[in-house]
Amino acid sequence: MGMVHTEITLINAGDITACERGILKEPEIRKTTVQAVVDTGAMTLVINEELRSQLGLEVRKVREATLANNTKELCKITEPVEIHWKNRETALRALVVPGGGEVLLGALALEDLDLIVDPTRQVLTGAHGDEILVMI
Repeated sequence: MGMVHTEITLINAGDITACERGILKEPEIRKTTVQAVVDTGAMTLVINEELRSQLGLEVRKVREATLANNTKELCKITEPVEIHWKNRETALRALVVPGGGEVLLGALALEDLDLIVDPTRQVLTGAHGDEILVMI
């Protein structure tokens, strides 16, 4: 199976809250749309430092992470970022990989968005069609 890419919009979740509280105006919410690699082997959303800075995401902690090549790196973990894919959304903390390139959309986001990879068509699709299944 080849690599699957998808378009997602990332939004600073703190900015959304600040807007709801009247501290920011809607045009001031920091967001961007990117092409992400759908990576079922990654646990969470993985971004690079440039994207973290562009979105204004604060660093909450630094942790050692094992990368795909089995090396260990100290990586920043951000405050929550909203992830939007078509009509679905979720919020997760992002892992910032030093020198990272592509955005990775990992298993936690896929699960919460109720998405799966269709290996035949090599696309991201709803696990339950267009209906979003919310697990409680």
